[in-house]
This record gives sequence, structure tokens and C-alpha cells, in this order.
Amino acid sequence: MDNVVYYNELYDLYGDLLTEKQRKYFEDYYFNNLSFSEMADLYGVSRNAAFKQTHIVIQKLDEYEEILKLRQKKIKIYEILENVPISIKKKIEEII
Repeated sequence: MDNVVYYNELYDLYGDLLTEKQRKYFEDYYFNNLSFSEMADLYGVSRNAAFKQTHIVIQKLDEYEEILKLRQKKIKIYEILENVPISIKKKIEEII
């Protein structure tokens, strides 16, 4: 379950960097809960091809995070905000 949340966060941050095909595979697997067999039938490919495409998307998301570290930075920002007065915190949260 933790992986699902983690990859959904990465998808929110980096989804626009993926191709349309990659987004469809990710969304079908993580959002629509399709199995690799169901995805294979949907796209007219083998089950292994559906698995590989989904795995490639996951690798891409990991690669983007490794390079850009947007998720890590977001976590650090929210940790810092824990100690900021509420009025300032609200203004910063509106921006991010």
C-alpha cells in the first residue's frame, strides 16, 4: 500500500513528463486497478508487455525523483512549516 501512495505522489509531480501511453498504463494499473492481463487485453499486447510498460513508468518516476527530488523537497518544506506561525504557514501553503 505504501508503494501505491508513493508512486501516486510521484505521478502527481512528474506525470506531465511521461508520454500519453505511459500515463495510460500507470493510471490503468494504479488508479483503475486493472491487472496486467486486463491491460494486455485492452491494449492488444501480451501480459508481459503490459508488465514491462508499467515497470518502465515506475523506473521513470524513480529516475525523475532521483534527479529532481521534488517529493523530498516537498516533505522538507512541510516539516519546516510545522514550526512556522499559522498566519505565515497559511500564506506559504497557498503558494505551494
